[in-house]
Amino acid sequence: MRFEIPSGVEAVLQILTAAGYEAFLVGGCVRDRLRGVRPHDWDICTAARPEEIKACFQSLRVVETGLKHGTVTVLADGVLCEVTAYRTEGPYSDGRRPDYVRFVTSLEADLARRDFTMNAIAMELNGSLRDPFGGMEDIRAGVIRCVGTPARRFREDGLRVMRALRFAAAFGYEIEEQTAQAVHENRDVLDRVAAERINAELCGLLTGPKAGDVLRQYFDVLCWFWPQLEPLVTLEQHNPWHCWGGWEHTIRAVEAAPTDLVLRLTMLLHDIGKPGCKSTDENGIDHFYGHPSVSAQMADQMLRGLKFDNKTRNRVVTLVKHHDVQIPCRDRSIRRWLGRLGPEAFFQLIEVKRVDSMGQAPREVAGRLAELAEIKKQAEEIIAQGKCFALKDLAVDGRDVIAAGVAPGPEVGRTLDALLERVLSGETENDRKTLLELISCR
Repeated sequence: MRFEIPSGVEAVLQILTAAGYEAFLVGGCVRDRLRGVRPHDWDICTAARPEEIKACFQSLRVVETGLKHGTVTVLADGVLCEVTAYRTEGPYSDGRRPDYVRFVTSLEADLARRDFTMNAIAMELNGSLRDPFGGMEDIRAGVIRCVGTPARRFREDGLRVMRALRFAAAFGYEIEEQTAQAVHENRDVLDRVAAERINAELCGLLTGPKAGDVLRQYFDVLCWFWPQLEPLVTLEQHNPWHCWGGWEHTIRAVEAAPTDLVLRLTMLLHDIGKPGCKSTDENGIDHFYGHPSVSAQMADQMLRGLKFDNKTRNRVVTLVKHHDVQIPCRDRSIRRWLGRLGPEAFFQLIEVKRVDSMGQAPREVAGRLAELAEIKKQAEEIIAQGKCFALKDLAVDGRDVIAAGVAPGPEVGRTLDALLERVLSGETENDRKTLLELISCR
């Protein structure tokens, strides 16, 4: 499938070529178009120098986003285009950006500095391609291959190690043999990459449809920045519920989860505390008592280290902490957990428990999966029927408690908690008159 080039992008290309400069679409927008995916970012490379690029677009809004490195951003017809002068690059002392760039007149020299062949294809406005490194062939074959020497590419910018894994997981491509070897051998370059940048690539990796394959093949890369994973990789689980070791179980749980970041992070980290909690009984059966709490503490530390936002971190830690909790398939138990977690987190927890089971011994989990489906159904009915499961659902509130003679302060909250407990336990109906009578009798 081919997608139309936005009119603003066409205009930028036409302005440059009308001024006598070569100009091509390049990078991800070309790659995605060739893959039949609608591009979201538009990059253009040109023979014009930075000051010449600016001069071409005096009638449009231009932002000097990276003028030192030859890049300006042009806003045309509501579309942002990054326009960069052809360039070659000096050494990457910081493992992120080149120490200097040299502006050149050769498109091929510019493409030679790029990371992977599929990102080193240039396209003219008429659709003709310039592909000196065989990127189109690699796209057809589903292969990720470095431009030039793989080790050099990775030593230049350590993030490219994670980008290779993210592309493999997101596109379902195989990493070419020499490139794959260089990924393993140069994972130490991640030490020079900011946590926020690793975070972004890891998120893309985990939410990719082939995340499991990447986790199996490149666990050593993840262990480099999250060494807490390493004991899980070698963990054996001699237990009737488990037919796989700790890492394979984790991967299967990740694969079973929807491609939602919170759920996939949760499944990656839910058993991270197991190695430290392992014990073996007299029958040779392994147990992992207390591992959910330990896993939650470790997950919190790991997510903080990679600068995850508080909302994501708190939700993942909550789900990890409760992933092994037993929720009886009874109305009042379900309502208690709905009130404790809130509906969104509750249904996420049910999904976590489901996919956790999908990574366990199939013959043992059929009954559990059926029960989880019933719990989910009952929870949906509780919400649909407007049943009380939280303080906000009570037929009375703090003002009613105070009006009934309870002094403002902590006692108000304790009174409401007691009323909620009676409603959840079935001792009384969530009826305003009845609840006010109970308050008066205190």
